[in-house]
Amino acid sequence: MHVPDGFINAPTSAVTGVVAAGAIAVSLRGARRELDDRTAPLAGLVAAFIFAVQMLNFPVAAGTSGHLLGGALAAILVGPCTGVLCVSVVLLMQGILFADGGLTALGVNITDMAIVTTVVSYAVFRGLVKVLPRSRRSITAASFVAAALSVPAAAVAFTFIYWIGGTTDVAIGKVATAMIGVHVLIGIGEAVITALTVGAVVAVRPDLVHGARDLRQKLRLRVHGELVDAPAPEAAPVAARTSRRTLWVTGLVTSLVLAGFVSFYASSNPDGLEKVAADKGIDKKTGQHASADSPLADYGVKDVSDARLSGGLAGVIGVGVTVVAGSTVFWAVRRRRAGDDVSATATGSV
Repeated sequence: MHVPDGFINAPTSAVTGVVAAGAIAVSLRGARRELDDRTAPLAGLVAAFIFAVQMLNFPVAAGTSGHLLGGALAAILVGPCTGVLCVSVVLLMQGILFADGGLTALGVNITDMAIVTTVVSYAVFRGLVKVLPRSRRSITAASFVAAALSVPAAAVAFTFIYWIGGTTDVAIGKVATAMIGVHVLIGIGEAVITALTVGAVVAVRPDLVHGARDLRQKLRLRVHGELVDAPAPEAAPVAARTSRRTLWVTGLVTSLVLAGFVSFYASSNPDGLEKVAADKGIDKKTGQHASADSPLADYGVKDVSDARLSGGLAGVIGVGVTVVAGSTVFWAVRRRRAGDDVSATATGSV
């Protein structure tokens, strides 16, 4: 759903740019509450993983493919504010280095793919978690539903933005029907990937999953010969099954393998937005990407003739750059929180 330059007019793109900038500012402040020394490294890894999995287009209908958007996954793993930042970092890297998603449309893409997906998915997730039994299966099930709904929500948001500022004269009803229809199918793929990933992390380190922060093993006590649940405050935390370092290394290696090797076997069909744009004629004014001459444009390394090697190297470079950029941002946010905590302590002692 990466919107290229030329789909949306300049005034609307400018407005979405302001919306995106405001959301990022709010998210930076919110991420200071969500991140700590344990979860800050995970946030950078989540950004890199989303970048890698977005290279894996999967077929969803005749001549159409889809890929992960990642808002639900990021929000559930590291928190909604940090999730907005994760997806925004990915979109920025893709736009600048890989000519994927227009630079003038960056505000549109952040608003649609980072903000809408994160807000919608996390709201649905929290609502489901409150009514479902407190268990790992509930976390996984809620992740599935939240992710599935986040993708058509993004399709609706794009349709609304296009209705306001589209550069071609196409009936909005046709755009809405086509966009929502295909992205409902893509949402199923998003849900599967999100649920599997969240379930895997919850199984080994539930204490690092933001959406599972209330998950506890219930302590059972025998009272008058009957087993009863202990009060919630006395519940024992779920034990970790692997170290943070092992989890981080495993996640990074998985991301490198997906981007550097598995991506070669991804579907070559156009994604949902590309297919709708071609079928409905909303791509008539698509402009040339400002980064079209990038040595990594179109997810290939310039002057490397072997397609498999070129794409694999581009994927590995993308994962590396994204994990470094993301980790830098999140460590800076974490240090800012630490500084605020020290200042608050000093003020309180005075």
